[in-house]
Amino acid sequence: MNRNWKDIVLDEPSQWPEQKRITLPEAHADSRGSIQPLVDLPMKNASLIMSTKGALRSNHYHKTDWHFIYVLSGSFDYYYRPTGSNEEPKKLTIGAGEMVFTPPMEDHTTIFLEDCQMLVVSRNPRDQESYEADVERVQLIDPAGYIIP
Repeated sequence: MNRNWKDIVLDEPSQWPEQKRITLPEAHADSRGSIQPLVDLPMKNASLIMSTKGALRSNHYHKTDWHFIYVLSGSFDYYYRPTGSNEEPKKLTIGAGEMVFTPPMEDHTTIFLEDCQMLVVSRNPRDQESYEADVERVQLIDPAGYIIP
């Protein structure tokens, strides 16, 4: 059998966090420095994303993918709601040293309050073909209607 590694599912929903904003475990620290655990789930991609102040990203949902966003520097407003819902999106402000989780089938948008560097860890691979096959664009936040912070 010659299965493509991109098609192998490594996790299940019962492993995902229940909360949106992730409480990080205590870092291990000693005289050499510290190690901060971030994600202890099987995943297929880690990406470093840099966004400029005022940028709007996402405005989509993923059919099967999930991702953790850990902020290295900067901050953003994170809007989210269940896919297919007409409810007003909820909003969290996420800053340096904080992490947020996005499950599949959740509309989400990020608006950057300042230049921002993020580490994003994803269930699925992030080559363009795999990404586009899994993402659906929505207009959770109207780009023309928001004021650049």
